[in-house]
Amino acid sequence: MREFDYQRLVIGYHGCDASVRDKVIQKGGQLQAFPKSYDWLGHGIYFWEHGPARALEWARAQKKRGKLKTPAVLGAVLHLGSCFDLLDAEYTDVLTEAYPLFEESIKANKTPRPSNKPLNKTDKDQLLRKLDCAVVNWTIEQLEKDGKAHFHSVRGVFQEGDSVFPESGIRRRSHIQIAVRDPACILGYFQSPSQR
Repeated sequence: MREFDYQRLVIGYHGCDASVRDKVIQKGGQLQAFPKSYDWLGHGIYFWEHGPARALEWARAQKKRGKLKTPAVLGAVLHLGSCFDLLDAEYTDVLTEAYPLFEESIKANKTPRPSNKPLNKTDKDQLLRKLDCAVVNWTIEQLEKDGKAHFHSVRGVFQEGDSVFPESGIRRRSHIQIAVRDPACILGYFQSPSQR
């Protein structure tokens, strides 16, 4: 696979506290990855692709949970570089093939197998994706270690929330999310006009 096989620029939106947005916009700061064991796409800096309203909704939910003070959205121009794109069957096939090897690895290392779990009693989507995170991270690490590839970003679509009407397969919180593994993929930031 060529280094920049995936030539795509996208606009991404990062839900955050206003202090983070202001530090980046006004003082030239940079977003940092704060890896969590439940991040859906593995470790990275997370953005909603073309989803400023969804980013703001997420930030508001974080305020309700006491995780931030003033919900805000930071826009960014992203170059996905070499992207582990889970909207492409090439990469979902890679994960399917990698999973049994992942299981063998955790058994050999006597490591407990992580599980995807609900955030709370009303969570039907199992938002704490520890298994997904572990498998994506492990797979990418194996590919990079073997010299088969180097990935700058991971991209995935998530069906989330209730159906928009009875019997619909369309869900209210569905979105495309990007995890930027290499901060060089962030070409620039801007203040999102979507702060309603």
